Amino acid sequence: MERWDRIGRVAAYGAAAALVPYLVIKVSWVVGSLLGLLPVGQGFSLGGWLVLNTVTIGMAAAGIALGLALVRPWGMRIPGRLVGFFAWVGSGFLVSILPFVVVSALVNTGTGSSAGSGSSGGDAAMPGWEAVLLQCSFVGTGIALAVALPAYLWRRWPRALRRPERPRTRTSSGPLWPAVTGAVPGLAWLYWAAGGLLGISYRDERPASWHVLAGVSACWALAASFAVLALVRRRPTRLPYPLLLALAWLGSGSMFAWSGWRLPATVYVALAHPSDVSYPENVAVAVALHVTAVLTGVGIMRTLVRGGSERASVPDSPSSRPSG
Repeated sequence: MERWDRIGRVAAYGAAAALVPYLVIKVSWVVGSLLGLLPVGQGFSLGGWLVLNTVTIGMAAAGIALGLALVRPWGMRIPGRLVGFFAWVGSGFLVSILPFVVVSALVNTGTGSSAGSGSSGGDAAMPGWEAVLLQCSFVGTGIALAVALPAYLWRRWPRALRRPERPRTRTSSGPLWPAVTGAVPGLAWLYWAAGGLLGISYRDERPASWHVLAGVSACWALAASFAVLALVRRRPTRLPYPLLLALAWLGSGSMFAWSGWRLPATVYVALAHPSDVSYPENVAVAVALHVTAVLTGVGIMRTLVRGGSERASVPDSPSSRPSG
């Protein structure tokens, strides 16, 4: 475990460092727009452009702080719920999107669209080197978090990450409703990714990247639903316990983070009806799915926290103490 811990610490520094280019670029966009040196992104007013990029600057700063918290001594003194929440949201944003980056690169249609387009505010006028740096920041931080976060969690809560030694009742392990509600947006997104038209308002506004993103989001939602069902059922499963925890953690974080990010934008489009913005899906259906995904993500996370708290409160037996 000592070697794994050292690797995790290096990865934590890497996660913080990978977000620095993103932060610098976003600050330059805000300052340049205010001074009239850089154009406002296509489809944005000056105020909307500044608000969007100011929010993402704050998110990048929080991501850098999270990376440092996973390795520095003061990170172990931060309240567990606070660091856990930011780690959950951060991994939901960045780690869960890695499959999209890989698949979209294989089916790239040359439009330059990406998962980060909505969050970065980029357009066709963005220099290629900036686009590369932004993508590298996302991918680099996501990969680094995937290594650093488990090491931190094991370092701080080793007992909470181990498979329970005795059967738990359904009441103690958590409710089943997140497994059911998580399948609702998951199946809907999978249907859209496969080309389904029910609930679609603008059929021509569905590039290949939209299908890929819908498919990746569906996979994470369904994986989280399956994982939490396996975790709360009375009969033990043969699947590795860390795998179930990882799927539930990342899947619920993906639903909460990405649907929480898309929900305000979708509501804005529904209320303001901007002429230069349109979503393929019916706005009311999209809002309902995003709300369901956010609530499900919270429900799954509460189930994980409750189960981890129960295991952490049980004293270690000599055979179950970590060897590292």
